[in-house]
Amino acid sequence: MTHINCQDLGLIEYGKAWEIQEKLFNDNLDAKQTSSSTTNTLILCEHPHVITVGKHGKMQNLLYSEDYLKGRDVSLFMIDRGGDITYHGPGQLVAYPIFDLERFGIGLRQYIYNLEEVIILFLKQYGIKGERLAGAAGVWLDVDNPPKTRKIAAIGVRSSRYVTMHGFALNVNTDLSYFSLINPCGFVDKGVTSIEKEIGERLDVDAVKKEICNLFEKIFIK
Repeated sequence: MTHINCQDLGLIEYGKAWEIQEKLFNDNLDAKQTSSSTTNTLILCEHPHVITVGKHGKMQNLLYSEDYLKGRDVSLFMIDRGGDITYHGPGQLVAYPIFDLERFGIGLRQYIYNLEEVIILFLKQYGIKGERLAGAAGVWLDVDNPPKTRKIAAIGVRSSRYVTMHGFALNVNTDLSYFSLINPCGFVDKGVTSIEKEIGERLDVDAVKKEICNLFEKIFIK
């Protein structure tokens, strides 16, 4: 039976988490080449302030200089995931599934759908209606009211031979002021929000991690 191994890395520098992802990702690719057994690992963590730019990202969506970012203790990484530019920081839950999608019998499109479904089901527990927005991966609120449409979770992944890495970032208690440093995900006409902002209450991120693990099991393991 397919199993998901959840690993909580706590608050970890982005570069260190990336190294851990890369090793698990490459181990799975090596295993597939030799017809060995692959693993499915879900890394959950938070990062110190960091901005990441995906392989198709546009630097004009970074609104301040690297020197300015350094002055605010914000790191900058150019990375190999899909998507444009985003921010990670304390109070934001980041999930990195290093999965072999063949073990789940799904392709990349269904995988993205499943990631969104995990977040949508989680938000529903707090009375928040998370939705998909056509042409834009992630989870959004008020998609039928464009002036109020806002993103609560970003998704950006990399895959090779059905092995995935990177994943999603869910704004739980995130300091949203840091998103003013960028055009989030390349959008200039969409806002960002967090669970805390929507319900007026801070959540225990450790408790959120446990529930997210449970939802991954529910959605991915049939």
